[in-house]
Amino acid sequence: MAVPKSKITRSKRGMRRAHQALVTGAHNECANCGELKRPHHVCSACGYYDSREVVEVEGV
Repeated sequence: MAVPKSKITRSKRGMRRAHQALVTGAHNECANCGELKRPHHVCSACGYYDSREVVEVEGV
């Protein structure tokens, strides 16, 4: 069974975990309808991308 040779200090453990934090995803406002959408993706609310209708959305 694997057993550590020496104790890992709180500082070393924290330094190892420094890059594991969760980050919030980037969102931009849709130029057409104003809803938040992911950058470089079609807006799910109106179906527009780069000021052009790309996808027809039901119920709009």
